[in-house]
Amino acid sequence: MSQNRPVVTRFAPSPTGYLHIGGARTALFNWLFARGRGGRFLLRIEDTDRARSTPEATEAILKGLTWLGLDWNGDPISQFARRDRHAEVARQMLAGGTAYKCFSTPEEIAAWREENPRQPFQSPWRDATDLPDAPYAIRLRAPRDGETVIDDAVQGQVRVANDQLDDMVILRSDGTPTYMLAVVVDDHDMDVTHVIRGDDHLTNTFRQVQIFDAMGWPRPVFAHIPLIHGEDGKKLSKRHGAVGLHEFAALGYPAAAMRNYLARLGWSHGDDELFNDEQARAWFDLGGIGRAPARLDFKKLEHVSGHHVGTMPDADLLGALDGFLAETGGQPLTQCQKDRLAPALSVLKEKARTLPQLLEQARFALIDRPVDIDEKASGSLDTVSRGMLSALTAAMQHVSWTRDELEQAAKRVAEEHGVGLGKLAAPLRAALAGRTSTPSVFDMMTALGREESLARLQDQTDSAG
Repeated sequence: MSQNRPVVTRFAPSPTGYLHIGGARTALFNWLFARGRGGRFLLRIEDTDRARSTPEATEAILKGLTWLGLDWNGDPISQFARRDRHAEVARQMLAGGTAYKCFSTPEEIAAWREENPRQPFQSPWRDATDLPDAPYAIRLRAPRDGETVIDDAVQGQVRVANDQLDDMVILRSDGTPTYMLAVVVDDHDMDVTHVIRGDDHLTNTFRQVQIFDAMGWPRPVFAHIPLIHGEDGKKLSKRHGAVGLHEFAALGYPAAAMRNYLARLGWSHGDDELFNDEQARAWFDLGGIGRAPARLDFKKLEHVSGHHVGTMPDADLLGALDGFLAETGGQPLTQCQKDRLAPALSVLKEKARTLPQLLEQARFALIDRPVDIDEKASGSLDTVSRGMLSALTAAMQHVSWTRDELEQAAKRVAEEHGVGLGKLAAPLRAALAGRTSTPSVFDMMTALGREESLARLQDQTDSAG
């Protein structure tokens, strides 16, 4: 491949189901490689399997990539819509002698394979000159001698003896192109320079490069990345938990955290574990991809997620919460809730690892008056404690509304009642949040503001009467 060609990568999923986490990582690697070199990242929907391809699956793929933050150049390309172009190339190969007509029936092929179980099918029509007037498939005239060699950017040099490969069908007898042909034609026509995909495609690549060579087209650089396994080292499946990208979104991992984690899943840049998009685009290269299968580690994912929740700008975090609630069918945050939540984010996001954890910690800012007190918290609201809340309400009317001033005022009220601050904190926590497990009472009061905080305290002192 010419070094002067601009980098073009592609992600080419089949729309037969949800976007798997492995597919999402493949898309990310292609995106990072292209974007880091000022190149183009294309999206091709390989929808030639009409029986299994669905519009719903295509929509799920587009939605998943959009959520992950991977933008592509141009409109998504339908492989099925290009079938006439694929057939045209097959006929060009036929005319050029790099393909031939095969009249063997499925029954004849099956019978041959039964008699020759260890050999690739050898069509009797490869060199025939007396051809019947009957339906035919077009087969690649593959080389019989020597080897097909691929210089893979991840796997190194890999090779296969040509006598282990058959003359594959590139155009069926009904005129429809095969997947192998369609992929090669599309990659060539789209000017794809680098094919980055799972190593389960490696056997396909031996066949596909023969089409590139037969057409005299330059081969792209191939980089076959290892698959993702579960924590037990076995191929990732439903038994390991979440495997669809939408499931990770629903679990509340921010997209920025997923990009960081997936980039690190099978690729490394020194010892760097936590990084942002700008760093990932600058650092990502094919040489950093390992050959061993990567293992999905939910504990590490939570650690990465916690870092990104804690460092994300507040406006981005509020947007991520909106997206999470929409994904899970939750009620969107009102502007009033956002106004109460925004001042609390600086404290809350340091302790939360996921968006649901953040929402749980932020519950005090999201609820409205009167605060619903749960059974456990209500035990701290007796006559004595409500009296202390009444005194605290009065004492806080005119203090400066800072964390230190609020804490000092609370300490004075506790001392006046002959108790420690903890004895006052429990009813204060109940009045502000209705629960026993909350952020610091002074952080909550700072976030809620003077008017809302005092109103919640007043609600409890009023109910004592």
